[in-house]
Amino acid sequence: MESLSLQFILLLPFLSVCLYFYLLYTSQNKFNKKGFKIYPIVGALPEFLRNRHRFLDWTTEILGQCPANTAVFRRPGKVHGVITANPLNVEYILKTNFDNYPKGYRFISLLEDFLGRGIFNSDGELWRVQRKTASYEFNTKSLRNFVMDNVRIEISSRLFPIFSRASKTNQVLDFQELLERFAFDNICKLAFNVDPGCLGGDGTAGGEFMRAFEEAATLSSGRFMYAVPLLWKFSKFFNLGTEKALKKSIKIVHEFADEIIKSRMEHGTDKKDEDLLSRFIGNEDNSAEFLRDIIISFILAGRDTTSSALSWFFWQLSLNPHVERNILNELGALRARKGKNRGDTNYSLEEFRDMRYLHAAISETLRLYPPVPVDTKACKSDDCLPDGTFVGKGWFVTYHTYAMGRMESIWGKDCREFVPERWLQEDGIFRQESPFKFPVFHAGPRMCLGKDMAYIQMKAIAASVIERFEIDVQNKEKCPEHLLSLTLRMKGGLQVKVKERDADSV
Repeated sequence: MESLSLQFILLLPFLSVCLYFYLLYTSQNKFNKKGFKIYPIVGALPEFLRNRHRFLDWTTEILGQCPANTAVFRRPGKVHGVITANPLNVEYILKTNFDNYPKGYRFISLLEDFLGRGIFNSDGELWRVQRKTASYEFNTKSLRNFVMDNVRIEISSRLFPIFSRASKTNQVLDFQELLERFAFDNICKLAFNVDPGCLGGDGTAGGEFMRAFEEAATLSSGRFMYAVPLLWKFSKFFNLGTEKALKKSIKIVHEFADEIIKSRMEHGTDKKDEDLLSRFIGNEDNSAEFLRDIIISFILAGRDTTSSALSWFFWQLSLNPHVERNILNELGALRARKGKNRGDTNYSLEEFRDMRYLHAAISETLRLYPPVPVDTKACKSDDCLPDGTFVGKGWFVTYHTYAMGRMESIWGKDCREFVPERWLQEDGIFRQESPFKFPVFHAGPRMCLGKDMAYIQMKAIAASVIERFEIDVQNKEKCPEHLLSLTLRMKGGLQVKVKERDADSV
């Protein structure tokens, strides 16, 4: 009997610890039954590791189960945060209490090696200075015309010849790769007025730059998915694994950009006030490093976003032939009114504005497959979101654009269906949605400056390709997987065959 009592006394501390953790676990999940499972000490780490490969869909499922579409997320240590798909919260974070939700140290440090302190990776006065300059430049007619001219030339002289050759040989093309090369050429012209020739030509001017840029973007985004955030810093310090490859890629990107900037600053250019670099060089206070950071940020924004959106757009068209027919009818009617020939890619700004159904179809694609699926801020001071969720100082706050497009509470029971008509009024006029309900181009003071240019480029490519070619997506019934990167790219690309469209079918 005495030995049993002694055993009980020895087990008592252990049983007490077990009881403590059990009560802690149940109390943490009492009010979070439909959110992330929070375990003692490790927080949501076990669930995160189990679902990291499908992070977007996993978190969408969790948010869809929560009454306010908001959930608290905890990881080991002091990494706490909130993930939300609630438009009221998004408006509060991005506009109403904007100053309390900057990018924050964690976000900036993860991307600083690649993006430096460019406009998309800076806060406070540094961000405001860049934003003010960029805002003025993006509203100039000359820059818009520069973009439109480059897109038209790239389509007619490079994209169409590739499609024509593939049509004759029945070749399978990776449409996503073509669009990425197309977008890279265009954004480099806009940023530097340098043509890498990645879509046409031999690509020697920028092929290595493009590959290094893509790898740097992918590896930088991988830092966000570390189970223990300090691991990437350890790998960086000892120059190991992906951090070693990232360092090499960033070196190539920076050297390419630095050489162009140095040459431009020393010798100037005959084509002033066209590309972004020329416009920012005009301010003598801007250092070469500052110019590199802001230009690389714009290349990142311009390269992956439009190519990603258009890849998903053409995949959706393959599943919805009636949508493609409606677009063809709209383009045919527009061509008849303007007296344009089929295949004429020289669209005016007014004609782009008249492509209302095409605008709706692209917007519907962006709703379901936003190029930037999530965005994260940091909380400066303790706060409470409109839905009642507490946010502590130093917590991260993520608004989940991908999940928002799949919330029945926002878009109705058909939220997962591809319905361009939801964007049109009865008279066919495009219906603008609140940017806090549709934050694909962000919202508030950090609203995307290139939104209008992105739509122009996407419409130009979509209209020109659809009128001239039939795009036959291979294995279209299977939804493509997406890559974990800074943007929502298709894993394995979009394999297609192309065929010259019969004039009678237009």
